[in-house]
Amino acid sequence: MSEQIILAENERLDDLMTVSGLKIIQSREVFSFSLDAVLLSRFASVPKYGRIVDLCSGNGVIPMLLTTRTKAQIDAVEIQPRLADMARRSVALNQLTEQINVIEQDLKLFPKIAGNGVYDAVTVNPPYMPITAGEQNENEHYAIARHEIHCTLEDVAEACSRLVRPGGKVAMVHRPSRLLDIVETMRKWRLEPKRIQFVHPHAKAEANMVLIEAIRDGKPDIKLLPPIMVYENGVQIV
Repeated sequence: MSEQIILAENERLDDLMTVSGLKIIQSREVFSFSLDAVLLSRFASVPKYGRIVDLCSGNGVIPMLLTTRTKAQIDAVEIQPRLADMARRSVALNQLTEQINVIEQDLKLFPKIAGNGVYDAVTVNPPYMPITAGEQNENEHYAIARHEIHCTLEDVAEACSRLVRPGGKVAMVHRPSRLLDIVETMRKWRLEPKRIQFVHPHAKAEANMVLIEAIRDGKPDIKLLPPIMVYENGVQIV
């Protein structure tokens, strides 16, 4: 670690359990990363070099995990100032400032700033629930992370389509109940789904996550990958 990072009140330092010993700043006051982010970082097809952007980046966990798989330059786009600040400090703590750039910005505006087709790959762990579905959490940070307050599925697909180059890949994690909406919206924005993988708590449970990867301007041809089981005989295996 390159420098001493000062933690704010109610912040903690968690181990990302990587060979390189990555650590991340988290807080109970804001939305912490969960298994969906970890699985997306493993699922996404990323170039060895080039440029990647992670949208809805939160505290930067996906970009940091991606550094274990790629030497590409990674932009982490997050709209919430507090989470963007936590991500920057985590990146500095792990000596990753030359590879990861944290950008505090609305993803709907970001393509106008970054330019069209400038990234080889996009990853995104967006809010899962429309604002009309369920009760929004009273904590603003949690509500923004879970509900489509600042961006809808349509906004996310449009941003991904504008940012990724033709032939580039977009990987997303979401809820299985929104799969048809996801496929329909991706295709509307010229993102052709190519790989789908469902995640189940255990073998007898319904899927509670879906990983989906699309190619910009790709041809129709989809692969359904073997499902992921999180627990086996009560023991977490992923």
